[in-house]
Amino acid sequence: MRDYFIRRLMLIPPTLLGVTIIVFAITRLVPGGPLERAIMESQQLNASGMSQQVAGGNMALSDAQLQVLKEYYGFDKPLLESYVDWVVKVVQGDLGNSYRYNEPVWDVIQSRFPVSLYYGLVTLVITYLICIPLGVLKAIKHRTAVDNVTSIFIFVGYAIPGYVLGALLLLYFSVRLEWFPMGGFVGLRFDEYGPWDKAMDLINHSVLPLICYLIGSFAFTTLLLKNHLMDNLASDYIRTAIAKGVSFRKAVTRHAMRNSLIPIATTFGQNITLLVSGSFLIETVFDINGFGLLGLTAILDRDYPVVMGVVLLASVLLLIGNILSDILVALVDPRIRFQ
Repeated sequence: MRDYFIRRLMLIPPTLLGVTIIVFAITRLVPGGPLERAIMESQQLNASGMSQQVAGGNMALSDAQLQVLKEYYGFDKPLLESYVDWVVKVVQGDLGNSYRYNEPVWDVIQSRFPVSLYYGLVTLVITYLICIPLGVLKAIKHRTAVDNVTSIFIFVGYAIPGYVLGALLLLYFSVRLEWFPMGGFVGLRFDEYGPWDKAMDLINHSVLPLICYLIGSFAFTTLLLKNHLMDNLASDYIRTAIAKGVSFRKAVTRHAMRNSLIPIATTFGQNITLLVSGSFLIETVFDINGFGLLGLTAILDRDYPVVMGVVLLASVLLLIGNILSDILVALVDPRIRFQ
């Protein structure tokens, strides 16, 4: 098993190379990049009479100015050479500079990373702490009033997109009742508060976004555990254990529950990426400057250094999450033997 995970770790660098090569090529080939935008803006200024036309026909930029722009945005070299330069800088810890923020990409990511990490960790902890016991309860109390009532809320929540629910929550609880702030991660005077006031301000800003984050994963995890637990409870080995004198409670907790956690462990790796990526739609609704909104803004603004930094970090987390899922599956299921 140790050799298997060592090989999995060794596969991370070539996988990252493949992913980043594809994304890097797309950023160079798609139209509407930062160079085209700079030329278009210059032409618009020239057409409105705010700049003087220079040599180059109808172009608002001379060849020398165009070359300077290409060097600034990194379009003055062939695709492969530009990618190699980017990889060398990444190995040295330099992700480049953001076109929009005019700051190092790593500094831009660092400022957004804790926000999404906070929501991701809280969502993950609450989801597993509530959904696993609820899934067990629904499986044991199948077709009872408890199961039917909870299923109504779960399916209603699963059918409502998080960003739609966020808009409704803001409209009612923030605008009409004024119980919660309109958005943001913390208040404007957060730095002036004491420790207790800071905690309360953070909680006050987190209630509505966390409801939107929880609503989708809450239903999925609960139903996944319930269905697999019901299948295991109907298996022959559970009936045999009960026939030999094992109590129903021990049959559930010691036998059926362990096998039912296998699909939960399998999907755990995907949740690692969600810890930081979050939902850019929810972050947009609540005006939260998180990692997901940063990636969306970078794509819309053609801020390619930030796009590459976001893709690189998200890919690393996804690959590590998959390895963690394999480890958890091996711990939960003793039949698994990785060779």
